[in-house]
Amino acid sequence: MASEHRDPLQEQKPKPSNSYLKYSSLALQLLVTIGLFAWLGYLLDGWLKLKYPIFLIVFVFVAFAGMMYQLYKSIDKS
Repeated sequence: MASEHRDPLQEQKPKPSNSYLKYSSLALQLLVTIGLFAWLGYLLDGWLKLKYPIFLIVFVFVAFAGMMYQLYKSIDKS
């Protein structure tokens, strides 16, 4: 009877660096997206000459909500 040999390549556990890279990239995406939406809202408020920065606030909340949804979907797959 042949002895059972386990292939070490098949039993590899996910490396901790993979999850670190995954979540650090999500954090970077969060910051860049919110920053970009805030900048666009600022430009739109300036172009429309609004006293109150309504587009800046709305765009930041929309970007944050979208990124939280993306984070939820990403964690749900894991």
